[in-house]
Amino acid sequence: MKLKVAIQMDPIAPIDIDADSTFRIAESAQARGHELFYYTPDHLSYRETRVMAVGHDLTVRREKGNHFTLGDRRNVDLSDYDVVWLRQDPPFDMGYITSTHILDMLAPGTLVVNDPFWVRNYPEKLLVLQFPDLTPPTAIARDLATLRAFKQAHGDIILKPLYGNGGAGVFRLDPNDRNFNSLHELFTSMNREPLIAQKFLPDVSKGDKRVILIDGEPVGAINRVPAAGETRSNMHAGGRPEQVGLTDRDREICARIGPLLREKGQIFVGIDVIGGWLTEINVTSPTGIQELERFDGIDVAGRIWDVIEARRLG
Repeated sequence: MKLKVAIQMDPIAPIDIDADSTFRIAESAQARGHELFYYTPDHLSYRETRVMAVGHDLTVRREKGNHFTLGDRRNVDLSDYDVVWLRQDPPFDMGYITSTHILDMLAPGTLVVNDPFWVRNYPEKLLVLQFPDLTPPTAIARDLATLRAFKQAHGDIILKPLYGNGGAGVFRLDPNDRNFNSLHELFTSMNREPLIAQKFLPDVSKGDKRVILIDGEPVGAINRVPAAGETRSNMHAGGRPEQVGLTDRDREICARIGPLLREKGQIFVGIDVIGGWLTEINVTSPTGIQELERFDGIDVAGRIWDVIEARRLG
Protein backbone atom coordinates (compact mmCIF):
# COMPACT_ATOMS: atom_id res chain seq x y z
CA MET A 1 0.00 0.00 0.00
CA LYS A 2 1.38 3.40 -1.00
CA LEU A 3 1.71 6.30 1.40
CA LYS A 4 1.27 9.90 0.41
CA VAL A 5 4.31 11.69 1.83
CA ALA A 6 4.90 15.44 2.02
CA ILE A 7 8.35 16.77 2.86
CA GLN A 8 8.82 20.22 4.39
CA MET A 9 12.46 21.08 3.79
CA ASP A 10 14.89 23.76 2.68
CA PRO A 11 15.32 24.26 -1.11
CA ILE A 12 16.20 20.96 -2.74
CA ALA A 13 18.32 22.27 -5.62
CA PRO A 14 21.58 23.00 -3.72
CA ILE A 15 21.68 19.91 -1.48
CA ASP A 16 24.59 17.44 -1.52
CA ILE A 17 22.96 14.17 -2.55
CA ASP A 18 25.87 12.16 -1.10
CA ALA A 19 25.37 13.61 2.39
CA ASP A 20 21.86 15.00 2.77
CA SER A 21 19.69 12.87 5.05
CA THR A 22 16.41 14.29 3.73
CA PHE A 23 17.37 13.25 0.21
CA ARG A 24 18.09 9.72 1.44
CA ILE A 25 14.74 9.58 3.26
CA ALA A 26 12.95 10.67 0.06
CA GLU A 27 14.94 8.22 -2.07
CA SER A 28 14.04 5.33 0.23
CA ALA A 29 10.35 6.29 0.27
CA GLN A 30 10.27 6.46 -3.51
CA ALA A 31 11.91 3.04 -3.80
CA ARG A 32 9.07 1.64 -1.68
CA GLY A 33 6.48 3.11 -4.01
CA HIS A 34 5.36 6.00 -1.83
CA GLU A 35 4.26 9.26 -3.47
CA LEU A 36 6.33 12.37 -2.69
CA PHE A 37 5.33 16.02 -2.44
CA TYR A 38 7.89 18.75 -1.67
CA TYR A 39 7.48 22.26 -0.32
CA THR A 40 9.54 24.82 1.59
CA PRO A 41 8.51 26.18 5.02
CA ASP A 42 7.55 29.59 3.64
CA HIS A 43 4.79 27.90 1.64
CA LEU A 44 3.10 26.30 4.65
CA SER A 45 -0.12 28.03 5.73
CA TYR A 46 -3.27 27.73 7.80
CA ARG A 47 -6.57 28.81 6.24
CA GLU A 48 -9.94 28.39 7.90
CA THR A 49 -9.23 25.07 9.66
CA ARG A 50 -7.09 23.71 6.80
CA VAL A 51 -3.32 23.20 6.84
CA MET A 52 -2.15 23.95 3.32
CA ALA A 53 1.13 23.86 1.40
CA VAL A 54 2.13 25.12 -2.03
CA GLY A 55 4.69 22.87 -3.68
CA HIS A 56 5.33 20.16 -6.22
CA ASP A 57 5.11 16.44 -6.70
CA LEU A 58 8.68 15.20 -6.42
CA THR A 59 10.83 12.56 -8.09
CA VAL A 60 14.42 12.07 -6.90
CA ARG A 61 17.37 10.34 -8.50
CA ARG A 62 21.00 9.82 -7.52
CA GLU A 63 22.47 11.93 -10.31
CA LYS A 64 24.56 14.93 -9.35
CA GLY A 65 23.27 18.07 -10.98
CA ASN A 66 20.09 16.27 -12.02
CA HIS A 67 18.85 14.87 -8.72
CA PHE A 68 15.18 15.86 -8.81
CA THR A 69 12.19 16.55 -11.01
CA LEU A 70 9.26 18.69 -9.91
CA GLY A 71 5.68 18.45 -11.06
CA ASP A 72 3.44 21.43 -11.60
CA ARG A 73 3.14 23.87 -8.73
CA ARG A 74 -0.04 23.21 -6.78
CA ASN A 75 -1.75 23.95 -3.48
CA VAL A 76 -2.56 20.89 -1.35
CA ASP A 77 -4.37 20.15 1.88
CA LEU A 78 -1.81 18.34 4.05
CA SER A 79 -4.57 16.45 5.86
CA ASP A 80 -4.85 14.41 2.64
CA TYR A 81 -1.34 13.07 3.25
CA ASP A 82 -0.41 10.06 5.37
CA VAL A 83 2.98 11.43 6.46
CA VAL A 84 4.51 14.90 6.66
CA TRP A 85 8.24 15.24 7.29
CA LEU A 86 9.42 18.26 9.29
CA ARG A 87 12.94 18.53 7.87
CA GLN A 88 14.02 22.15 7.46
CA ASP A 89 17.25 23.06 9.20
CA PRO A 90 17.36 25.40 12.19
CA PRO A 91 17.83 28.18 13.33
CA PHE A 92 15.13 27.28 15.79
CA ASP A 93 13.51 30.68 15.62
CA MET A 94 9.90 31.90 15.77
CA GLY A 95 9.40 30.93 12.14
CA TYR A 96 10.40 27.35 12.95
CA ILE A 97 8.25 27.32 16.08
CA THR A 98 5.24 28.65 14.16
CA SER A 99 5.54 25.83 11.62
CA THR A 100 5.40 23.29 14.46
CA HIS A 101 2.19 24.89 15.76
CA ILE A 102 0.58 24.71 12.32
CA LEU A 103 1.68 21.12 11.73
CA ASP A 104 0.31 20.17 15.17
CA MET A 105 -3.15 20.65 13.71
CA LEU A 106 -2.73 17.67 11.39
CA ALA A 107 -2.90 15.16 14.27
CA PRO A 108 -4.11 12.51 14.58
CA GLY A 109 -5.04 11.88 10.94
CA THR A 110 -1.59 12.67 9.52
CA LEU A 111 1.67 11.46 11.08
CA VAL A 112 4.21 14.29 11.33
CA VAL A 113 7.81 13.13 11.76
CA ASN A 114 9.21 14.10 14.15
CA ASP A 115 6.17 14.96 16.29
CA PRO A 116 6.12 18.78 16.07
CA PHE A 117 4.75 19.34 19.58
CA TRP A 118 7.79 17.69 21.12
CA VAL A 119 10.23 19.10 18.55
CA ARG A 120 9.05 22.50 19.76
CA ASN A 121 9.35 21.57 23.43
CA TYR A 122 12.59 19.57 23.19
CA PRO A 123 15.19 21.78 21.44
CA GLU A 124 18.49 19.93 21.07
CA LYS A 125 20.50 21.86 23.64
CA LEU A 126 17.68 21.95 26.21
CA LEU A 127 16.41 18.37 26.30
CA VAL A 128 19.81 17.22 27.59
CA LEU A 129 19.20 19.21 30.77
CA GLN A 130 16.82 16.46 31.87
CA PHE A 131 19.81 14.10 32.09
CA PRO A 132 22.41 16.04 34.14
CA ASP A 133 24.35 12.93 35.13
CA LEU A 134 24.96 12.15 31.44
CA THR A 135 26.06 15.65 30.40
CA PRO A 136 29.08 17.88 31.04
CA PRO A 137 28.64 20.87 33.38
CA THR A 138 26.34 23.33 31.59
CA ALA A 139 25.03 26.86 32.06
CA ILE A 140 22.32 28.68 30.11
CA ALA A 141 22.12 32.43 30.62
CA ARG A 142 22.15 35.78 28.91
CA ASP A 143 23.54 37.50 31.97
CA LEU A 144 27.28 38.16 31.68
CA ALA A 145 27.98 37.70 35.40
CA THR A 146 26.43 34.22 35.40
CA LEU A 147 28.41 33.12 32.36
CA ARG A 148 31.62 34.62 33.73
CA ALA A 149 31.16 32.76 37.01
CA PHE A 150 30.71 29.52 35.08
CA LYS A 151 33.92 30.18 33.15
CA GLN A 152 35.81 30.96 36.34
CA ALA A 153 34.60 27.67 37.84
CA HIS A 154 35.59 25.52 34.84
CA GLY A 155 38.38 27.51 33.17
CA ASP A 156 38.09 26.04 29.69
CA ILE A 157 34.59 26.27 28.18
CA ILE A 158 32.60 26.19 24.97
CA LEU A 159 30.26 29.14 24.36
CA LYS A 160 27.63 28.98 21.63
CA PRO A 161 24.16 30.19 20.61
CA LEU A 162 21.40 28.26 22.32
CA TYR A 163 19.45 27.76 19.10
CA GLY A 164 22.25 27.57 16.53
CA ASN A 165 23.23 24.62 14.34
CA GLY A 166 25.98 23.25 12.17
CA GLY A 167 28.77 24.53 14.40
CA ALA A 168 28.02 28.16 13.61
CA GLY A 169 29.04 30.58 16.35
CA VAL A 170 30.77 27.97 18.51
CA PHE A 171 33.76 29.32 20.43
CA ARG A 172 36.26 27.69 22.76
CA LEU A 173 37.33 30.03 25.55
CA ASP A 174 40.36 28.66 27.40
CA PRO A 175 41.80 30.07 30.65
CA ASN A 176 43.99 32.52 28.70
CA ASP A 177 41.20 33.88 26.51
CA ARG A 178 40.70 37.65 26.42
CA ASN A 179 37.60 37.77 24.19
CA PHE A 180 34.84 36.68 26.56
CA ASN A 181 33.30 40.11 27.09
CA SER A 182 33.53 40.99 23.41
CA LEU A 183 31.86 37.74 22.36
CA HIS A 184 29.08 38.29 24.87
CA GLU A 185 28.53 41.80 23.49
CA LEU A 186 28.44 40.43 19.93
CA PHE A 187 25.96 37.66 20.71
CA THR A 188 23.64 39.83 22.78
CA SER A 189 23.60 42.56 20.15
CA MET A 190 22.31 40.07 17.56
CA ASN A 191 19.28 38.67 19.41
CA ARG A 192 17.57 38.41 22.78
CA GLU A 193 18.23 34.71 23.35
CA PRO A 194 20.36 33.17 26.10
CA LEU A 195 23.70 31.54 25.42
CA ILE A 196 24.78 28.05 26.39
CA ALA A 197 28.14 27.33 28.00
CA GLN A 198 29.58 23.87 28.59
CA LYS A 199 32.79 22.68 30.14
CA PHE A 200 35.28 21.98 27.34
CA LEU A 201 35.84 18.27 26.76
CA PRO A 202 39.40 17.60 25.51
CA ASP A 203 38.26 14.29 24.03
CA VAL A 204 36.64 16.27 21.21
CA SER A 205 40.06 16.08 19.48
CA LYS A 206 39.35 12.35 19.07
CA GLY A 207 35.93 13.09 17.63
CA ASP A 208 32.33 14.01 18.35
CA LYS A 209 30.26 10.85 17.97
CA ARG A 210 26.87 11.10 16.26
CA VAL A 211 24.66 8.22 17.40
CA ILE A 212 21.49 7.68 15.37
CA LEU A 213 18.38 6.40 17.12
CA ILE A 214 15.25 5.17 15.36
CA ASP A 215 12.14 5.05 17.52
CA GLY A 216 14.34 5.25 20.61
CA GLU A 217 16.75 2.46 19.63
CA PRO A 218 20.39 3.05 18.57
CA VAL A 219 21.21 1.72 15.11
CA GLY A 220 24.81 2.89 14.83
CA ALA A 221 27.20 5.81 14.99
CA ILE A 222 29.72 7.83 13.05
CA ASN A 223 32.65 9.74 14.49
CA ARG A 224 33.15 13.33 13.36
CA VAL A 225 36.77 14.40 13.77
CA PRO A 226 37.63 18.13 13.81
CA ALA A 227 39.89 19.54 11.13
CA ALA A 228 43.40 20.54 12.22
CA GLY A 229 43.28 23.61 14.41
CA GLU A 230 39.50 23.37 14.85
CA THR A 231 37.41 22.72 17.94
CA ARG A 232 34.20 22.15 16.00
CA SER A 233 33.63 18.68 14.60
CA ASN A 234 30.42 19.39 12.68
CA MET A 235 30.68 18.28 9.06
CA HIS A 236 29.36 21.72 8.03
CA ALA A 237 32.48 23.12 9.73
CA GLY A 238 34.97 20.78 8.05
CA GLY A 239 34.71 17.78 10.37
CA ARG A 240 35.71 14.42 8.86
CA PRO A 241 33.36 11.43 9.29
CA GLU A 242 34.96 8.16 10.39
CA GLN A 243 33.60 4.70 11.09
CA VAL A 244 33.07 3.95 14.77
CA GLY A 245 31.18 1.43 16.86
CA LEU A 246 28.82 1.86 19.77
CA THR A 247 30.39 1.56 23.22
CA ASP A 248 28.77 0.35 26.42
CA ARG A 249 28.54 4.01 27.50
CA ASP A 250 26.77 4.93 24.26
CA ARG A 251 24.25 2.16 24.84
CA GLU A 252 23.77 3.26 28.45
CA ILE A 253 22.97 6.80 27.28
CA CYS A 254 20.55 5.52 24.63
CA ALA A 255 18.83 3.22 27.12
CA ARG A 256 18.21 6.24 29.36
CA ILE A 257 16.87 8.63 26.73
CA GLY A 258 15.35 6.18 24.23
CA PRO A 259 12.05 5.50 26.02
CA LEU A 260 11.31 9.23 26.29
CA LEU A 261 12.07 9.80 22.60
CA ARG A 262 9.81 6.92 21.60
CA GLU A 263 7.00 8.10 23.87
CA LYS A 264 7.15 11.61 22.38
CA GLY A 265 7.10 10.53 18.73
CA GLN A 266 10.73 11.36 17.94
CA ILE A 267 11.31 8.69 15.32
CA PHE A 268 14.61 9.92 13.83
CA VAL A 269 17.06 11.40 16.35
CA GLY A 270 20.80 12.03 16.34
CA ILE A 271 22.62 12.48 19.64
CA ASP A 272 26.11 13.89 20.11
CA VAL A 273 28.52 12.17 22.49
CA ILE A 274 32.02 13.44 23.32
CA GLY A 275 34.25 11.35 25.57
CA GLY A 276 31.24 9.50 26.95
CA TRP A 277 29.28 12.69 27.70
CA LEU A 278 25.96 13.55 26.05
CA THR A 279 26.09 17.11 24.65
CA GLU A 280 23.03 17.39 22.34
CA ILE A 281 19.86 15.49 21.41
CA ASN A 282 19.06 16.54 17.85
CA VAL A 283 15.36 16.22 16.99
CA THR A 284 14.80 19.07 14.52
CA SER A 285 16.72 17.98 11.43
CA PRO A 286 19.31 15.34 12.36
CA THR A 287 21.88 14.18 9.83
CA GLY A 288 24.31 11.29 9.42
CA ILE A 289 22.17 8.69 7.63
CA GLN A 290 24.28 8.39 4.49
CA GLU A 291 27.63 8.28 6.27
CA LEU A 292 26.40 5.52 8.59
CA GLU A 293 24.96 3.53 5.69
CA ARG A 294 28.28 3.70 3.82
CA PHE A 295 30.40 2.74 6.85
CA ASP A 296 28.24 -0.03 8.33
CA GLY A 297 26.12 -1.23 5.40
CA ILE A 298 22.93 -0.53 7.39
CA ASP A 299 19.78 0.54 5.57
CA VAL A 300 19.07 3.33 8.06
CA ALA A 301 16.48 5.06 5.88
CA GLY A 302 14.71 1.76 5.34
CA ARG A 303 14.50 1.17 9.08
CA ILE A 304 12.94 4.59 9.53
CA TRP A 305 10.31 3.78 6.94
CA ASP A 306 9.68 0.39 8.59
CA VAL A 307 8.64 2.26 11.75
CA ILE A 308 6.51 4.78 9.86
CA GLU A 309 4.81 2.12 7.75
CA ALA A 310 4.01 0.09 10.85
CA ARG A 311 2.26 3.12 12.32
CA ARG A 312 0.41 4.15 9.19
CA LEU A 313 -0.36 0.81 7.57
CA GLY A 314 -0.61 -1.42 10.63
